[in-house]
Amino acid sequence: MLRRVARALAILAAILAFGTAGYTVIEGWPALDSLYMTVITIATVGFHEVGKLSDGGRIFTIGLIFAGVGGLAYSFGTIVEFMVEGHLRGLLEGRRMNKRISELRDHYIIVGIGRVGSVVAHTFADEGVDFVVVDTCEECASTAEEAGWLYIHGDATDEEVLHSAGVTKAKGMVTALDTDAGNLFVSLTARSLNSSLYIVARSSQIASEVKILRSGADRVLTPNVIGGRRMAAMVLHPVVSDYLDVVTHGDQVDYTLESMKVTRESKFSGRSIREAKVRDATGAYILAVDGVSDGLNTNPSPDTVLMPGDQLVVLGTQVQLEKLAELL
Repeated sequence: MLRRVARALAILAAILAFGTAGYTVIEGWPALDSLYMTVITIATVGFHEVGKLSDGGRIFTIGLIFAGVGGLAYSFGTIVEFMVEGHLRGLLEGRRMNKRISELRDHYIIVGIGRVGSVVAHTFADEGVDFVVVDTCEECASTAEEAGWLYIHGDATDEEVLHSAGVTKAKGMVTALDTDAGNLFVSLTARSLNSSLYIVARSSQIASEVKILRSGADRVLTPNVIGGRRMAAMVLHPVVSDYLDVVTHGDQVDYTLESMKVTRESKFSGRSIREAKVRDATGAYILAVDGVSDGLNTNPSPDTVLMPGDQLVVLGTQVQLEKLAELL
């Protein structure tokens, strides 16, 4: 639509220039008089002529009326259509959205909002985190607008598009395109722009996982494999599966799983879980410790020492987790 408006304005400008030049050459009038004569002619307002027209001037005026009236009607109609149909409002909203995206820090980027990406977006929205959706799909813009998501229409393999999404300031990215090649190229491009970006990529085939990891992704997930394992677990271990489903989604009970980092200023830093009395102080459980030096400990003993930089997997209510976060 913007191209049509630009074309309409160009046609209008060309008619004004042509009419001004014609009267100047044929009648020898000053440029301002020629422009004025052109405007009143194509506008058909019926004002008196600037001066007496020669035969050549009259013939020129007849041609200008036919060309000018049609051009003016087309230009005016296009501009009115642009404003009435909301294109102007959409353009202004797009600029406001770009401004909001440019102000984001430590946000997340979701590439592709198909079956997988849309679930990620809804989860991010429920968690209240800042994120930007990037997709080439025309219908996705209305989907994002209805959901209230920040959206960029473009190809995420293009560096300019990722810059528009704030990739250099982003904290993480989920690339959930339908093709493994697409996710590989997005991971490669994003990694070249932000070396600290945490990238989770989707793959359709297990054979592609290694390649996508090599391209720069930190984690690669194959939905059909995960879905199959999940279904098997539901059949073989239904109670365990139900428990994990409850604590990871948190929509049936108050308990949820969360990850937290031990800082140097923490009261727990340098102390064992027993000495810190984490359970007594907060009510939360430490289920695992991802140590800076010794890796992931999935069943930490009470004597496990919490060191600065350790990542803890904890279980508790929202109040308990907030209290633990303050102490950490």
